[in-house]
Amino acid sequence: MSNKSKGWGIAVAACVGIWLVQNGSENVTPPVPSAAQAFAAGPNAHTDAAADPLPPSAPVRLRIPEIDVDAPMMRLGLDAGGSLDVPPASDRNIAGWFEGGTPPGAKGTAIVAGHVDNAQGPAVFYALGALKKGNRIEVDRQDGRTAVFTIDAVEVYDNKDFPDEKVYGERDRAELRVITCGGGFSAKSGYQGNVVAFGHLIGVREASS
Repeated sequence: MSNKSKGWGIAVAACVGIWLVQNGSENVTPPVPSAAQAFAAGPNAHTDAAADPLPPSAPVRLRIPEIDVDAPMMRLGLDAGGSLDVPPASDRNIAGWFEGGTPPGAKGTAIVAGHVDNAQGPAVFYALGALKKGNRIEVDRQDGRTAVFTIDAVEVYDNKDFPDEKVYGERDRAELRVITCGGGFSAKSGYQGNVVAFGHLIGVREASS
């Protein structure tokens, strides 16, 4: 992802937790990653062999089998405050990617974001915090290829301590970040942090003829 992405965060609109507030469910919050799923040797540790990056091509669909995610993807820009925008809250099963940065599968850091819940209930990345190292993320692209990523770590950060460089910083291989809201929850102010799944490209499925 371009260096100009440093400092961008997830818009507060994704973190309100309307469903939890409406149902008085402050004590029933999304899964939080355990300490065992955090990086053991820093964010640049190459935990597995990496596949060669692909040429840029926009993503169209994302799948995470372990948490039953199978969602179309849309382009995201920046909101008026300079934060990464979010998909429409009315759609519980859609993910977005930052079109001003790296497309998933290309060299660099691709950013994907989605809601944890909306007024109707859990949304696309509600269970993101339940993922484990070695789980797979698949991204179908407009060029017909499917980029396959392995998860290197899943971590949660308070909003005030969000590590911009660790999450958004440029990398020398094809990497992926999947971000949603999580951590502590307050009925007054919503989610207090973000869950981030870190991954890198390990394989490519070519388009079927």
